[in-house]
Amino acid sequence: MIGPGAVILHVDLEAIEQNTRTLAELMPDTEIVGVTKMTCGDGDVGEAMLRGGATALGDSRHLNLWNLRRVGVRAPLWLLRSAEPQLAMETVRAADVSLNCELETIKALNAAAASIGEIHRVVIMVDVGDLREGVLPEELFPLLTEVRELKNVLVAGLGTNLTCYGTVVPTSENLGELVELAHGAAEIVGRPLLVSGGNSSNLPLALAGGMPPEIDNLRIGESILLGTDTLSRQQLLPSLRLDAFIVRAAVVECRVKPSMPRGVLSSQDAFGNRAVFRDRGLRRRAICAIGRQDARPEGLRPVFPHIEVLGASSDHLILDVEALDPPPELGEPMSFVPDYAAALQLFTSPYVRKVFAPPVW
Repeated sequence: MIGPGAVILHVDLEAIEQNTRTLAELMPDTEIVGVTKMTCGDGDVGEAMLRGGATALGDSRHLNLWNLRRVGVRAPLWLLRSAEPQLAMETVRAADVSLNCELETIKALNAAAASIGEIHRVVIMVDVGDLREGVLPEELFPLLTEVRELKNVLVAGLGTNLTCYGTVVPTSENLGELVELAHGAAEIVGRPLLVSGGNSSNLPLALAGGMPPEIDNLRIGESILLGTDTLSRQQLLPSLRLDAFIVRAAVVECRVKPSMPRGVLSSQDAFGNRAVFRDRGLRRRAICAIGRQDARPEGLRPVFPHIEVLGASSDHLILDVEALDPPPELGEPMSFVPDYAAALQLFTSPYVRKVFAPPVW
């Protein structure tokens, strides 16, 4: 039993450390920025990444970076989302490095850094096709010509992001374009620059030896935390663990019911989705005390393969447990492995208790 009404997310820090170490050893010439945003900047998760070989931590929100600082993380911290100019001082204080592409914001960072006697490092983001953040290639050199004159901002490198929005796959061609731009950028600023080639979606190319060797930095989150290839959502490597996160929720109802609703059906459920049902006769169903307010049901994979997730409302997860013998008892916990989207929600939800220990089945 897990306690009345409790939803518990078990976090296996040893698995996170092991996954980080596996990737770091396979890519010894590539610095890994461990991305903690899925875990809302959790310090224990960040420290596990650092023990495994990450050289810095990155997050997209100032609040999460402050959390990492508050718990004593000493590694360099990267802000992975461009901040508006009004948050320049917050950025300079919270982050050692930030990703940027807007001149107005970079000038604001320069002014904020100057006011406290600091030098703030920026990675200039270039859009090589995914259409998320970044200047277009033809805009890069004019931007660098202006930024190099700023006294309290240091251009640390160039970066790009692929797959997250436009689903563009990293290739030797688009990453080669970034490398060529980095050569020209280095001439403008007068020193070598790091080349941050992307995120977890780069790993299949990198591990296959197809990533340009000049890419010396990657920002890795999901593949460390969940062990998955973000292009296929399958296990990236046999040696990567998939069980770093297990969520457990108690059964609050377990009854035999028809598999088809009875009555006039609405055109949509409470979340605007069109429900589809299949007549399978009478089936034993269980309801767990977790719902869409906590995690998307499509992203919860039952640990025991004979359980089927049928759907969810805001606070109820409906399961087909016909194949379980004996059927679950009231209060018995059901265990699930969350995908990225579900884990992100679980960490964000105040209704979910996080336990940093290997899961107890």
